[in-house]
Amino acid sequence: MAPSDCPGAENGAGPVDFKKPSVLIVDDEKRVRQVCNQMLRQEGFDVAQAENAEVGLEQIDQRHFDIILLDLLMPGMSGLEALVHIRARHPDTVVIVITGYATLDHAVEAMKNGAFDFISKPFSPQDLRIVVTKAIEHIRTLQDIANEKSRMRTMINHLAGGVMATDTTKQVALANHAFLQMVGFKGSAPPIGKPVDQLVSDGRILEMIDQALAMTPEQFAEITAEVHSAPHGHDEARIFGVRCVPFRDRLERTLGTITVMHDITTVKQVEQMKSDFVSMVSHEIRGPLNSVLMQLKVILDGLAGDVSQKQTEILTRASEKIKALVTLSSELLDLAKMESGLIHMEKEKLSLAPLIEDQAVFHRPRAESKEIELVLAPLPDLPPVLANRMNMEEVLSNLIGNAIQYTPAKGRVEVKARAVDDFVCIQVADSGFGIPADDLPHIFKRFYRVKNDKTRLIVGTGLGLPIVKSIVEAHNGRIEVDSTVDKGTTFSVYIPVIV
Repeated sequence: MAPSDCPGAENGAGPVDFKKPSVLIVDDEKRVRQVCNQMLRQEGFDVAQAENAEVGLEQIDQRHFDIILLDLLMPGMSGLEALVHIRARHPDTVVIVITGYATLDHAVEAMKNGAFDFISKPFSPQDLRIVVTKAIEHIRTLQDIANEKSRMRTMINHLAGGVMATDTTKQVALANHAFLQMVGFKGSAPPIGKPVDQLVSDGRILEMIDQALAMTPEQFAEITAEVHSAPHGHDEARIFGVRCVPFRDRLERTLGTITVMHDITTVKQVEQMKSDFVSMVSHEIRGPLNSVLMQLKVILDGLAGDVSQKQTEILTRASEKIKALVTLSSELLDLAKMESGLIHMEKEKLSLAPLIEDQAVFHRPRAESKEIELVLAPLPDLPPVLANRMNMEEVLSNLIGNAIQYTPAKGRVEVKARAVDDFVCIQVADSGFGIPADDLPHIFKRFYRVKNDKTRLIVGTGLGLPIVKSIVEAHNGRIEVDSTVDKGTTFSVYIPVIV
């Protein structure tokens, strides 16, 4: 035992960090007090003595003791009576009762009344050392829990976002200051223990809590919504992003819910302006371009008269360029919508294996048309992730499609996945042109495309990889790339699993 490493208190109403644990010996036998005192002082404890319960209670009124060795049978006030007073005044003090063989029933009763342990007379120094060591470890554990709760409470209360926890009966178990402000709580007393509908008036949030509590152990989904607050006085209406998930123990039993709120008013306003601008420009471009495409098709189909082979080649190239512009405008719209909505996309407990298999089947005809071998490696049992299904499909489609597009005929594209620590790692590897080292830092920038003799004829917008990166990061994941010119490229996507 190393008392100098143990937490506790020397003064005050409760334990704090200390280097010398304090012990009070309350026993009417002087010899017992002396033996305990000598042994405990040798072990580095701060020891005090009391010859009866009355004197002991006077001492604990003056200072806090981490451990009290309390004899049960003493003249005057008994140890059992004294135990009641000790628990009332210092509930965090660890009490070890000292008893004779004839009073084991009293020891059991003392344990029921809050004693930590007991030791029977006569006892050896080793017996005492063992029971006191257990008490010190107990104090350390309690202090660790108290410190952790204090750290957690401080952290949650200083978060910019609002956090609320409820139990299974929809009683408020925790609500930080930010959450109380966001829901307009005006009460002076904390709402802990009150029904959640006394704190939250918004029906959508209450509905989300009900949905989270109703989920079966096999289900786990993050419920998201945007909530608009009504203006109060001179305050403008605010927009909040709300997320709600069930809170479960290790046996998958629902213990309650966690609700998180963020004020996204400014973000939504900026994103709306950007989205409106992109939408306007894209629509203004797409309409005329589609009209030109239709007219070119009429000419190429010979409906406006005969077309020579040279004219057909020229018009076909023009048609391909216009199609690329239409695709660009569509992807711009997709990116604008995604960036304004990624924060609130619905996520669910998802198995990625079926999605990977479906995408491999979907892209295989395109690969075969280019004489490329598309291989799906055998998938192991993958842990579930919390993700948006459509976004995961888009990530896979973009990466596999790019691999096919930038791999020459007779090449190979391999798709595989595995669990890596707390992530599911999806890899798409090709034997294509590869990406020069100078271009690698820029490939996730919008509109950036690798341009050289091998890729100059490949049509693209330069938005696919930025979209993939945005989706992956919105899922708290990451994307990595490894590439060698003329040997191929491997993209690795890491999506966190549900813990």
